Amino acid sequence: MSPTIPLFRQKIVQNMFERILFIWSVRHPASGYVQGINDLVTPFFIVFLHQVLESEFDLGTLDIETLDPVKRDQIEADSHWCFCRFLSGIQDNYIFPQLGIQLKINDLRDIIKRIEEPLHKHLQDNGVEYLQFSFRWMNNLLTRELPLRCLIRLWDTYLAELDSFASFQLYVCAAFLLHWKQELMLEKDFQGLMLMLQNLPTQDWNDSHINILVAEAYRLKCAFAGAPNHFQSKRS
Repeated sequence: MSPTIPLFRQKIVQNMFERILFIWSVRHPASGYVQGINDLVTPFFIVFLHQVLESEFDLGTLDIETLDPVKRDQIEADSHWCFCRFLSGIQDNYIFPQLGIQLKINDLRDIIKRIEEPLHKHLQDNGVEYLQFSFRWMNNLLTRELPLRCLIRLWDTYLAELDSFASFQLYVCAAFLLHWKQELMLEKDFQGLMLMLQNLPTQDWNDSHINILVAEAYRLKCAFAGAPNHFQSKRS
C-alpha cells in the first residue's frame, strides 16, 4: 500500500486493509502480521476496484467513499480471499525467522556468482551483502520496486505459475538484478551501490519491460530449476 498514492491515504481504504490484515494474522498465528505484507494486498485491491468501476479511474482523485458500500464490501472480501490464497503457497517466507526468504537469498547469491561473477565480486568487494537489498524484494515481492501498473502485469505471471510461484520469484529477482548490472558496475562504493539498489529507476517502466524481465526469469529457471548442483558453488 503505497503512501505516495492518494487513494491509499484515504481512511476508509486504510480501514479495509487493516481488516484484511487483522483477519489474516488471527487465522495464521504462526506468521501473524509481518511488516511489508500490507503491500501484497494492493494488486488485488486495484484489480477488483477496476472490476467494480468498469472504467478507467485516476488513483489521485478517486474518492472511494462515493462507492456503494455493497461494492466496497465486495472489493474487500475478494481482495482478502485472493490475498490469503496467494500467501498460502509462500507462508514459510513470513514465519519467524523467515527461513524461506533467507534460503532464496542464498540461492540468488549463488546464481549471480555463477553466471555474472564480475557483478558478484563488485558487490562483495564493496561490502554489499545480498540480504541488504534482496530481502525487501523477496519479502514484498517487488511491490516497492515496480510501478503499480507493472506490478499487476508481473503478478499475472506469478499467478499463472500456481504452485511453482514460490521458486519462480527467485529467478525474477535474479533477472531484475542482472538488468541493472551495467549501472551497478559504475558505482564505486558501498553507499552508491546501496542508494541505487534501494531506489532503482523503474518509474518509466511498462509492460514491455516486464515481458523482458519475465522472459529472462524463465530462461534462468530452465537453467537452474531442478538442477540442485548449480547451487552448490562454494560460498565466499
